[in-house]
Amino acid sequence: MKQERLANTVKIGGFSHVDPVFIGGGHPIAIQTMWKDRLSFSDINNAVKKINSLKMMGCSLLRFAVPDIESAEVLGSLAEKVSMPLVADIHFDYKIAIRCMDFPVAKIRINPGNIGGREKVRAVLEKAAAGNIPIRIGVNAGSLPSDLRARAEEGMAPSLALVEAAEREISIFEEFGFNDFLISMKASTIADNISANQILAKRTNAPLHIGVTEAGPLVAGTARNTAALLTLLREGIGDTIRVSLSDTMENEIIAAREILFAAAGLMPENKRLKRTGVNIISCPRCGRAGFDTHGFTSRWMQRLYSIDREITIAVMGCEVNGPAEAKHADLGITGAGDKVLIFRRGEIIKTAAAENADSIFNEELDKI
Repeated sequence: MKQERLANTVKIGGFSHVDPVFIGGGHPIAIQTMWKDRLSFSDINNAVKKINSLKMMGCSLLRFAVPDIESAEVLGSLAEKVSMPLVADIHFDYKIAIRCMDFPVAKIRINPGNIGGREKVRAVLEKAAAGNIPIRIGVNAGSLPSDLRARAEEGMAPSLALVEAAEREISIFEEFGFNDFLISMKASTIADNISANQILAKRTNAPLHIGVTEAGPLVAGTARNTAALLTLLREGIGDTIRVSLSDTMENEIIAAREILFAAAGLMPENKRLKRTGVNIISCPRCGRAGFDTHGFTSRWMQRLYSIDREITIAVMGCEVNGPAEAKHADLGITGAGDKVLIFRRGEIIKTAAAENADSIFNEELDKI
């Protein structure tokens, strides 16, 4: 691993009832996701429950698309009811960003390619500075300034276009004396993501939000994000991550956690990659299977990833891969004919009918 990059510290939240999250400065890498649907006032109570669940799974920041003033009002109302820092994602209309900052919205994301001219950016920065609200400069390959899009079409490397777009916005922020910002540069190609972040990491001390945009469905998107993020993390690049998937928020969080866990295994000396929480091991299932590992794991996934303890859970399909191969697990379950076996550290502690698997497993999980 290359020498660790130590970015500036940006504090998100930490006012009113909103929890503080520190990005950069040697703090643990924060996981975030993005709300998948348009939010309305009628959704707020259910959204509060969902956000609390996401927080238990390890999500530190939650971003919302805010396409109009009405959406800003809804987000503002929601932000008043949850402790997780909420982020407003603004395109095109700077007035929406200004309205969001009338509420306990913890961070604003703007795109330099479409937010407007310098004076509009200045108005956003002045409001953010007054409220101690950080801003993420979000640069996407698909929404570059028009001149950079033209140059990219003429052969300019996409990674260089991303970097130049980010540096233009940085220069405006610094000119106006606003230093409380993060940067993301995302493309749908792995190589462009890696290259752009490698270049900019050498030119700025701002915290970097890393991830692959438009990465695809669960399997493809997780693979692409893993390839890009592990490369950057091994070079000490990246202070917060989002694994963008055409899938659920829960699966984005799980994928991000597992990528960070993998990075921690590769770089145990990196304190920003501290491994916490459950480690789930499960067999892929085959013709010997006496237990539906797929269905069981799916049912228990969210509950298990909400456990804030360093434990290993094993879900195995048969006695071949059961207690013996997973004997290091703090708790495990496997099939044996029409029965299931519950075991701890390789020792079978209970045998039950398959239809009672969930209830028996739940009883033993509560004892850990």
